[in-house]
Amino acid sequence: MNARDDSVRLRGAGRPWRRLRAGLRGWGGVGAMAFVCALAVAFALLLPLSQPQGDDGTVIAGQGVAHGSQVRADDCENPQDQSLSPSGGDGKSPTVDAIKARKDRRLIVGVDTNSYRWGYLDPNNPSGELEGFDIDLVHRIAQDILGDRDAVQFKAIPTSRRIEAVQKGEVDMVVRTMTINCDRIGQVAFSAPYFVTGQQVLAPKTSTITGYDKTLAGKKVCSAKGSTAYDNLKADRKSGELPGSTDIKTIVPNQLDCLVKLQLGEVDAVVTDGALAASQAAQDPAVELKGGLFTDEYYGVAMKLGSEDLVRQVNRTLEDYVEDGGWETSYEKWLHPTMDQGDKKSASATPPEAQYK
Repeated sequence: MNARDDSVRLRGAGRPWRRLRAGLRGWGGVGAMAFVCALAVAFALLLPLSQPQGDDGTVIAGQGVAHGSQVRADDCENPQDQSLSPSGGDGKSPTVDAIKARKDRRLIVGVDTNSYRWGYLDPNNPSGELEGFDIDLVHRIAQDILGDRDAVQFKAIPTSRRIEAVQKGEVDMVVRTMTINCDRIGQVAFSAPYFVTGQQVLAPKTSTITGYDKTLAGKKVCSAKGSTAYDNLKADRKSGELPGSTDIKTIVPNQLDCLVKLQLGEVDAVVTDGALAASQAAQDPAVELKGGLFTDEYYGVAMKLGSEDLVRQVNRTLEDYVEDGGWETSYEKWLHPTMDQGDKKSASATPPEAQYK
């Protein structure tokens, strides 16, 4: 199957931008970075959430109960456009006020700690602090809500527990390359989108795989449990868009685990967001992106259903973050090296245009 040719709407654009295709390419890096980051996480002073295990060793997401909704999932159309308009600084803010009233006056945020350039621990950074594109956004939200960019308690959570952590109130929000989709907007409340990308295939440079197409026949493909990549693999194999012989049984709690399995030769390819795949390719020069993007993915900040004031506050932060240049500065620092080719910018280099319901 060829990469679809849908358009991606970008902030400030007077016309649709065509989808970024095979232009995302990794740059030289150290293959062992994946392992180093994983080890660093184990010794970091973070607060990982509990991860109940199934018989197969994968993490099982709980069935948390949440009330209230921004939009019904069965009425969903363009889920990235279903968030609430930014707050104007007036009106009641019970969720925000409760955060401000805490004895330990910090924002509690679920993040990734091993996604290179998104949320990770650099062993060469003497500060030992988390850094990356998503981490910059968390600091900005904390600054706007609490007046202190460092007033954050980070909690490391796997891909498979993002929704559960929000529903159970273990975190105020999740900022972790989380795609807004129709199923999820019935489970958590999303901000407006802050990043646009798409699904893509990552495989060894020597592989005969050419993309998300018939060359995946008979191949073992890895994806993260609870990810849109896994949802797409299941749906497309069932519909026949993906060869029926493609083995998609390898699912892991975290995206980085797929890269490790690829390096060990346990799988033939990884399917994940193109932006994450580009960062993974930067960690290991032996792998590369294959083919173009075959979906549209809009990342959003996930919060508990019913916390409308917090959603509006985050959307105000996102508006200001783009307008004052903070978003662009963060992109240039963290993502430009892996996603852009020289002077040629990827479509992801421009923040998506916010549309509110």
